[in-house]
Amino acid sequence: MTFGARDLAAIEEDVALLDAVLEPIAKQPVDMGDPDWMAKLQAAPPPLDRAGVRAEAEAVLAEILDRYAEDDAVRPALRALFDRYGSFRWAVNPWFPMTPDGVRSALLLLSVRDQGADTRDEILVLRAVCDEGREAGVDVDPILREVAAMSSDVDRYGMGSIRQLFLRAAG
Repeated sequence: MTFGARDLAAIEEDVALLDAVLEPIAKQPVDMGDPDWMAKLQAAPPPLDRAGVRAEAEAVLAEILDRYAEDDAVRPALRALFDRYGSFRWAVNPWFPMTPDGVRSALLLLSVRDQGADTRDEILVLRAVCDEGREAGVDVDPILREVAAMSSDVDRYGMGSIRQLFLRAAG
């Protein structure tokens, strides 16, 4: 994989390859009948490490977030990538520092995921990012409004669009 100023087809090729590598981990069944299932799940290395693709996945994610923030014309196509490649979307969840730039990156990731597979999960992540950012002294509301302006206004699951969710969180 090579990174830099690339077209969307090259980015999608990388995301598709990463998704294929991550899919067996993402779709691996969990034996909830095992009394130790939660402990085993928590003890397992993160999916990107299990697949040995952390550096590649985080590099392509950084490229995606940069493009998403800079170019409104490509935002719908980048959202579509996260919709098409669910294993990639599920596995790529880096920790961002609770600084203004880190909060912005976390919100950009939520925006490009465009509610993911379940709006309820994304609302919980949004609340956590906002709470942690505010606790760290970050003025989250202007960042929420900035990223909301980049976000989709499509209500995918009947709970409001990601733009509306951001604006509600900004108060």
